[in-house]
Amino acid sequence: MIALVDMDCFFAQIEQHDNPDWREAPVAVTNGELGTTIITSSYEARAFGIHTGMRLKQARQLCPMLIQAPSRPYRYAAVSSRIMEALVDITPDVEVFSVDEAFLDLSRCQQLYQGPKDIGERIKHKVFSSSGLRCSVGISGDKTTAKYAAKKNKPDGLTIIHPTEAEQILAPELVTELSGINKGIGTFLARYGIVRCGDMKRVPMSLLAKRFGNLGRRIWLMAQGRDPEPLNFNVKAPKTIGHGKVMPPQTRDKAVILTYFQHMSEKVAARMRCFHYQADCFFIGLKTEQGWLKTEARPGFYTDDGKVIYQLCMTFLDYYWKGQGIWQVQVTALSPRQGKQLDFFSAEDSSRYQVNLAMDRINQRYGEFTLAPARLLDKSKMPNVIAPAWKPIGHRKMI
Repeated sequence: MIALVDMDCFFAQIEQHDNPDWREAPVAVTNGELGTTIITSSYEARAFGIHTGMRLKQARQLCPMLIQAPSRPYRYAAVSSRIMEALVDITPDVEVFSVDEAFLDLSRCQQLYQGPKDIGERIKHKVFSSSGLRCSVGISGDKTTAKYAAKKNKPDGLTIIHPTEAEQILAPELVTELSGINKGIGTFLARYGIVRCGDMKRVPMSLLAKRFGNLGRRIWLMAQGRDPEPLNFNVKAPKTIGHGKVMPPQTRDKAVILTYFQHMSEKVAARMRCFHYQADCFFIGLKTEQGWLKTEARPGFYTDDGKVIYQLCMTFLDYYWKGQGIWQVQVTALSPRQGKQLDFFSAEDSSRYQVNLAMDRINQRYGEFTLAPARLLDKSKMPNVIAPAWKPIGHRKMI
């Protein structure tokens, strides 16, 4: 028995909860006061046709009384952490899937409750009592069907699909409605006449396995309500640690670009230091109208120092950038590994280590970039965002 807890328009609902005058009003969350694109919106706003990714200007044309709520990612993360901690009272087997979703494996504790409806109602009550927020819950025998069920009766819904009925219920649904089957996979399946879940049994599992490997085998079973994927309770070691930021379109001011690069360099470095990672190779990129200018830069040693990473960015900018308009920057540590590689024979390295240590202690106590390089006084006022892979613990706890 697997349950999927899906918070209803999570960010917008938090804003309505914290601002009672906004309850039952159309609210749209944007990335700060300067944000022009909608991150999410309340159901009252969605009734006007407003959706994620829509420009705020267009949304106001559809709904002149729309309330803009600048995002508060640290608030959202704190509420999410409180909810995830409360769900452990239902079952210890909880997989935090994202900031607003969690899978619960209820198989070991079914005897403590009076059937799936009782468990579902207890889950909803637990979420509300810990946060004051509504959620929708889907319960079935596997992760994919539970996630599908949770989407069926939003908001504030509870949908139960018995495992023996899953294949029949999924059969008329488009395969692209299932989590994990994107347009690319959907296009491949359509070549073989697989448009709806019920079509999947017309082809052998080996067809998908040959093209997608183990994922193909899983997809074949997912469409029949038999997803074999177990819950994942461990946060895997990172393959990359990176940060990027969208810039004002067509930015050509070199000083502004350098500020963004230093901002991202320091964020990457601080996060590596926090979890004791270092890297000797960094992806550095600038997005232009024609595509990405990018490179993989190596300082020649393992580092977690923002100053070193920023120097790589400056070299990249001087070599690759020819003055064209920039839309986005990205700095990513590739294949980071844990353990300090500090050369204690270098006085400069030892000095930088002490500076970074002092800076981290101050920023952890008083807030990010309380102490930072002077250039970052001019950094973007756009707030941080929560990464899609956010987790309440470990290196995935990133904003």
